[in-house]
Amino acid sequence: MSPAHQYSDTVQKVLDVLDTGADPDRVALRDAVRELLADLRTKAPGRSVEVRVPPYGAIQCIEGPRHTRGTPPNVVETDPATWIEIATGRRTWQEAVTAGKIRASGVRADLSPYLPL
Repeated sequence: MSPAHQYSDTVQKVLDVLDTGADPDRVALRDAVRELLADLRTKAPGRSVEVRVPPYGAIQCIEGPRHTRGTPPNVVETDPATWIEIATGRRTWQEAVTAGKIRASGVRADLSPYLPL
């Protein structure tokens, strides 16, 4: 069995607040979202899928045809709390999709092979 992933203090603090059902501090939430998006970009480099977590960040990741103009053909969008939950394994990709917490379009827009981070 692999050891538990060690998240940064910021991500861990946000997870602790989310576990209580409260709303995390906006700055901490923003920083945690951006950190986890950067981790995804490192784990799945490329430019074929755009992952959006408004209002805090968006990245392009996953190898494949590169998107350059207009609306990308492969887009994933979710809210900050859901992103943190799926990125850290607190919720699965499929659970979030079934609950309507993720909007994913395009043939490459399934992030489940890359999550949790």
